[in-house]
Amino acid sequence: MKKTTFLKLFVFSSLVFLVPQMLLSAILLDRVVAVVNSEVITWSELYQMMEYEAANRVREMDEQEKSKVFKDSEAQFLQNLIDMRLQLQEARKIGIHVSKEEISEAIDSIKKKYSMTDAGFKKSLEQEGLTLKEYEERLKEQMIISQFVNRQVKNKIVVTEEEVDQYMRSNNKDFQSGDMYRIRQIFLKMPEEEAAKTKIEEKAQTIYKKLEKGGDFSELAKQYSEDSSQATGGDLGFIQKDNMAGEFLDVLSEMNIGDFSRPFWTSQGLHIIKLEEIGQKEGIDQLRENARNELREKKFLESYKDVVKSLREKAHIELRL
Repeated sequence: MKKTTFLKLFVFSSLVFLVPQMLLSAILLDRVVAVVNSEVITWSELYQMMEYEAANRVREMDEQEKSKVFKDSEAQFLQNLIDMRLQLQEARKIGIHVSKEEISEAIDSIKKKYSMTDAGFKKSLEQEGLTLKEYEERLKEQMIISQFVNRQVKNKIVVTEEEVDQYMRSNNKDFQSGDMYRIRQIFLKMPEEEAAKTKIEEKAQTIYKKLEKGGDFSELAKQYSEDSSQATGGDLGFIQKDNMAGEFLDVLSEMNIGDFSRPFWTSQGLHIIKLEEIGQKEGIDQLRENARNELREKKFLESYKDVVKSLREKAHIELRL
């Protein structure tokens, strides 16, 4: 996390966001790029926003390359700014406001979260090209939009138990409950020629005998295994039973925790596995809560889009890009 990450003020998700504006390195001739009801958005506002949001690779470009990237992004960023302005205007109409005390409390919370002293906070503002007054204004706007979204969208969302049931049925694979196995494996690739399979089996038997004599499975996996799990001692983590090949399930059905298997073939190659743990996927209550949260987020995004669409339909918007 870069030192000034806390200065990015996201309202929610990625649909709309408010960011502090950096001062551009050059003084630019300003002009109006959009009119939103009785308010204007200027060219400098738009480009300050894009400058701050630019990825590091864009920041490192020369001015000509960066200008081209910004030019290609103008339209989308302008739409984001228009959406923000519309929400601020509507919030004022319905009486949403933020006091100086609330802003001070929010800043104190930011300092505490990032363990920042007053001097460190001031330095971060300077690095972003912001005065305390400018930052407070942007923080105020973010808090107003957040309250507006909560009142007009989030607090109106209702998810019924019937909807949760239907959502879980429609997304069955994501909400299954069942056995999970944590296993390690030593894997030898399937040879290209059938005749070479005998040598692979002999190698597997040598490894198996070392295990029988007390050899450490993890160390032997690091030494012999021919897949990406080699680096972690063959650890494959937890795998849901329903996602396992039949050959694995047949072998695991005869094993207890701590056992290792005899070598067995699959279409991929030869395996020796060790059963580390047996667990349950999240309980049904947790699965339902996960489904409820996903459904609530889905409804939230749909409702938010509808609210912004409604604001746009009632507004006078004039683009001058």
